[in-house]
Amino acid sequence: MGHIEPTSAALGRRDFLVSAATAAGGLAIGVSIPGMAAGLPLPGQTWDDDAPAGEVNAWIVIEPDESVIIRVAKSEMGEGVLTSMPMIVAEELACDWTKVRSEYASSNRNLLEQGVYKSMLTGGSSAVRASRPYLQQAGASARARLVEAAAKRWSVPSADCQVANGVVSHKATGRSLTYGALAGDAAKITLAQEPAIKTPDQFTLIGKPTARLDSKVKVTGEAIFGLDIRLPDMVYAAVTTCPVPGGTVKSYDAKAILGHRGVQSVVALPNGVAVVADRFWRAKQAALALPIEWNPGAGAGTNSAQFREDYRAALKGPLQNAKTVGDTEKALGEGKLIEALYEVPYLAHATMEPLNCTVHLQSDRLDIWMGTQAPDITMGLAAKTTGLKPEQIFIHNCYLGGGFGRRAINDELVQALAVAKTVGKPVKLVWTREEDMRHDRYRPQAAIAFKAALGKDGMPTAFTAQTAVGSIMQSIKGMLDFPMPPGVEPLAVEGLVNMPYAIPNIKVDAVLKNTHVPVMFWRSVGSSQNAFAVESFIDELAHEAGQDPYQFRRKLLEGKPDFLRVLDMLAEKANWSQKLPSGKGRGIAIHESFGTIVGECVEVAVDPKGKLRCERVVAVVDCGHVINPRNVEMQIESGVIYGLTAALYDEITVKDGAIEQGNFDSYQMVCLADSPKIETYLALSGGTKWGGIGEPGTPPIAPALCNAIFAATGKRVRELPIKNTDLGNRV
Repeated sequence: MGHIEPTSAALGRRDFLVSAATAAGGLAIGVSIPGMAAGLPLPGQTWDDDAPAGEVNAWIVIEPDESVIIRVAKSEMGEGVLTSMPMIVAEELACDWTKVRSEYASSNRNLLEQGVYKSMLTGGSSAVRASRPYLQQAGASARARLVEAAAKRWSVPSADCQVANGVVSHKATGRSLTYGALAGDAAKITLAQEPAIKTPDQFTLIGKPTARLDSKVKVTGEAIFGLDIRLPDMVYAAVTTCPVPGGTVKSYDAKAILGHRGVQSVVALPNGVAVVADRFWRAKQAALALPIEWNPGAGAGTNSAQFREDYRAALKGPLQNAKTVGDTEKALGEGKLIEALYEVPYLAHATMEPLNCTVHLQSDRLDIWMGTQAPDITMGLAAKTTGLKPEQIFIHNCYLGGGFGRRAINDELVQALAVAKTVGKPVKLVWTREEDMRHDRYRPQAAIAFKAALGKDGMPTAFTAQTAVGSIMQSIKGMLDFPMPPGVEPLAVEGLVNMPYAIPNIKVDAVLKNTHVPVMFWRSVGSSQNAFAVESFIDELAHEAGQDPYQFRRKLLEGKPDFLRVLDMLAEKANWSQKLPSGKGRGIAIHESFGTIVGECVEVAVDPKGKLRCERVVAVVDCGHVINPRNVEMQIESGVIYGLTAALYDEITVKDGAIEQGNFDSYQMVCLADSPKIETYLALSGGTKWGGIGEPGTPPIAPALCNAIFAATGKRVRELPIKNTDLGNRV
């Protein structure tokens, strides 16, 4: 997902922290964000039916049995927030990490306490970047209150007390008390001044490889995903939607299936029909058998070949300027001119868990069970759809079986609520894999044209980029309305306007072009297609200049020590200077996104018939600081495989207005047997930098792979996926 930044506010040492005793006598502490006053739930309301009466907590609960519960306001979709967020709190709390448990925070409480958790959106690789300061403060405040409670019991200065592993001790007298024993007293303490939070050089837990807290429940099957939800008296709904995105239902014959076993009703939806039954399989089979006539709408008759020509034609203008440095027109006329066109297709999110939603709608309350990347936004959408007040809506967020941006917009929720209004029972609505694939909101299609001039020394003197790409913000308008800065949509040109290379004359232009196919955030967003194009074209320039691709980049990155540190380590770890045998090649790429620089080097083997095998990927990362190195390694591996899959195989194609791909037989994944060896190294710059990690591993993999193919075969890949390029008959 892309640049959807949570609302930020400066958090100082004196920011007030709410504290109260739990019903069990423990300590609960919550951060109140400046400008967002914390308050108790409204009379007769709680943020969770299971919460003990009178309990007020946001981040930390310490129970008498020494358990430490740390609430997480972000969604767990494989990126590890249920471990990294608690690590930040525990770093300051000085508790026993083996006693820590994590659980989701409540979006209902966030509403009632006027944003105590700030934004609960998980996207844009922003969880650590946005949350770290106030999570540290919450942990530090809890620790200080526990120390103060012990000091009061012993009638000693709090400065004479020490804390470690959930125990407060007084060295002079040899006394000690556990956090659990102190929690009740600590809850009543108001600090005269909030403590300072640690600086990175003081960390003892942050930065250490740490096992994930959610690993066991996922291995044992205890983890609850949306698909696992079962409610008493629940019915199941399967949907069938117009094959052409944007189309509607003209007519359908419900009588043809209402006699089928278990089928209870047929519910009209804005763009399709839902069939309700006592079992999902029965609902699904009936939905497939339902006679429907469609109004295909504006997309009727369109196809991918036409779109390709349309995007190419759009590059001829008019275009909107996104960046201008120097005089590119003059410089292009004075050097060796190099031109290239790069193209990428629509891509599906292809999450492992298809979209699904379970709802229980009552006259004065709505409960929702699903995996959502934005519980607070989901609450607002539910309120708009049902007419209920937001405080009457309770989101029970589940583990997400993949998100990649898709679960920030809840089409499945709107459909489930439409069914629930009709049937008056709890409803579990599930999209089949085919429904999920053919009615996704896709990564935009794009055509990107470059021109560059090389000077007498072989280095570029001018660089122009023109992109024709779908507008995400236009496509999601009405579902997610984020304020946009003036000028060209940033998502369209990220990776182009912030290209790191020192070229004296640069111009970037864009035209936003949408079709009837909906688009939205896809892992790494605009950096996905733009890094592929830029880093491939830079390789072309190096070749035309007769220079080594690594050394060519090194010259262009002069004066940027963070980029050079990553690039040099990458060359070292990948054995860049070591010669490979015939039929093998290495490719390199480097890109910054979401505050993080990632360099990747790929080794490939291509046999004489053109069969390609990706054998090794080396990645070097600079995200400034790291919470959990083990998690960084996993996320880079994940980003590499996700991007590698797209580069090698995947495209969403359109025929007669409809999406052709419907399952993994036509939308292939990289399987374990075909996965390369992946090595991840850290080249951290430290300082004030805290970059994201969930998405930055994806952008460099496609260009590094294609550059390696060129090194092995002499063939330049300018259009993805690679499966459409014949790699045989080497140049």
